[in-house]
Amino acid sequence: MNTFSIIGDQPIQELKRIYTHKREEIRLRLEEFKGIWRTGTEEEIFAELVFCILTPMARGKMCCVAVENMVRSGVLFTGDSTQIARELIGARFINKKSAYIVEAREKFLQVGTVSLKSIINSMNDGRKAREWLARNVKGIGYKEASHFLRNIGFEQNLAILDRHILKNLKSFGVVEDIPGSLTKRQYFDIERRMLEFSKAIHIPMSYLDFVMWYKETGVILK
Repeated sequence: MNTFSIIGDQPIQELKRIYTHKREEIRLRLEEFKGIWRTGTEEEIFAELVFCILTPMARGKMCCVAVENMVRSGVLFTGDSTQIARELIGARFINKKSAYIVEAREKFLQVGTVSLKSIINSMNDGRKAREWLARNVKGIGYKEASHFLRNIGFEQNLAILDRHILKNLKSFGVVEDIPGSLTKRQYFDIERRMLEFSKAIHIPMSYLDFVMWYKETGVILK
């Protein structure tokens, strides 16, 4: 039996209504992301990585503002961890996150370091790139790596399993429970279920994340 049938038709129709209403806005946002991959500088790609390092246990809008402020002031590229931490008011674990940012900057932006864009491009596969990021960049797990790869336009069909998405997947019968923390196996299993759900309701995976986020927050962020 299709497990999604237990939720009834009305909630699905609400998702489809949002998809129809916001489809063009989402398409433009995805095109914007693709543009970052095509023409973005190493600094622009690094800024997206920093955004995703900041997002755990923090509001997305606050993270956007923090990154924009740090780019504008230059702190993101030249500041020490203390200076960066001062820009993260409202986030949690700011000392850890600022240290992660400095370490990532030393890996990818210092003279003579390896280009992050080149590393990702050499893999030519979103899931391989996600695995590499989760293993090699502190502060980046599977959710953050999926988010980053979507935001730079490299891969748009990975699940970004944050609390809003997991809440929706449970309400639609895609998962029975929301784990307190996700193991690698659980993450991939839920991602597979979300992809099946996407196909069943005819909303592309790259759009479904935005549709669910809009349903919960009323905004199309990133």
